[in-house]
Amino acid sequence: MSKGGSSSKSKKAKKKAPTSDRRQVHMKLVLSDTCAVCKTPCSRGMSYLARMRQSGALGKGVPCVLTRTFG
Repeated sequence: MSKGGSSSKSKKAKKKAPTSDRRQVHMKLVLSDTCAVCKTPCSRGMSYLARMRQSGALGKGVPCVLTRTFG
């Protein structure tokens, strides 16, 4: 007996949550003075601090991973 092509094994696909329902990560922007006194320095903050120490540097801040919130 041969099995016909009529037997189908359907896999149930997981439905992805719509993009509006997904949790987004928010991080606060911190300035170089905050990075200078940080107890757990990160590479992003230290490179930003080094750039801001140069004369004439303008900065708007850097996202801090320690202030991460899920919203």
